[in-house]
Amino acid sequence: MSSKAHNLTVGLIQHTCSDNLDDNIAAIEKGIRQAAANQAQLIVLQELHNSLYFCQTEDTATFDLAEPIPGPSTDWLGKLAAELEVVIVSSLFERRAAGLYHNTAVVLESNGTIAGQYRKMHIPDDPGFYEKFYFTPGDLGFQPIDTSVGRLGVLVCWDQWYPEAARLMAMSGADLLLYPTAIGWDPQDDTDEQRRQLDAWITIQRSHAVANGVPVLSCNRVGHESDPSGQTEGIKFWGNSFVCGPQGEFLAQAGESAETLVVELSLARTEQVRRIWPYFRDRRIDEYGALTRRYND
Repeated sequence: MSSKAHNLTVGLIQHTCSDNLDDNIAAIEKGIRQAAANQAQLIVLQELHNSLYFCQTEDTATFDLAEPIPGPSTDWLGKLAAELEVVIVSSLFERRAAGLYHNTAVVLESNGTIAGQYRKMHIPDDPGFYEKFYFTPGDLGFQPIDTSVGRLGVLVCWDQWYPEAARLMAMSGADLLLYPTAIGWDPQDDTDEQRRQLDAWITIQRSHAVANGVPVLSCNRVGHESDPSGQTEGIKFWGNSFVCGPQGEFLAQAGESAETLVVELSLARTEQVRRIWPYFRDRRIDEYGALTRRYND
């Protein structure tokens, strides 16, 4: 869909998760229905929304949570998308084959079909975020997904720190950048450190909007989730989901509790902003070869 003269109402579902999958699914559906009732055409869910964030520990039994695509979650969300005539961006633990799993975003078209999927490319491995144990890095590249509401540059969480990922999506014609996310504080960090981390998280994503002249939607989970091993104090997911425009301007922002954000944005502003800030015109692609190296020793 062309972005010219086109407004789009978007919804972000920020919610807590528990170890009861049925409760989580009920909360997700309630949020989707609420967003749709408020005229949202595109609805973004947080990272790994069906369950607790299980990557705090390494446990092979957790692979039982994974599911195929298509599978139960895409069937359920597809039916909901068709009923409400909305596009839904989900985030699932994909079982591709025995011993092969991905952190995968799936886009459900407004007729209930799967429009496309994106497998998380950058996989972290840090205390409390042991994702390399669970997820194989994505192999689908940075390709936007075409939908009835526009071309969606879907990325996932840790991807949001990498300007290369955002740039490649924008270079391939993404109308929007979307980030399902699960990020939070170590409760042992002091208030100043927590504020620095949150500010950095917001700033880097707003910078992707500015550098590429596109809106950014970031949907984070919220609430404290305990460490199943009992070795740490767990993670306090900080919420603060937000939508910003192509100059990084805030259009909507949630707080640190469960919330459904709905806001209208203008995709036409991408054209307007890129005319006054023509970054793509002035890129020195003849001098960027070193970016393919790990580090310039």
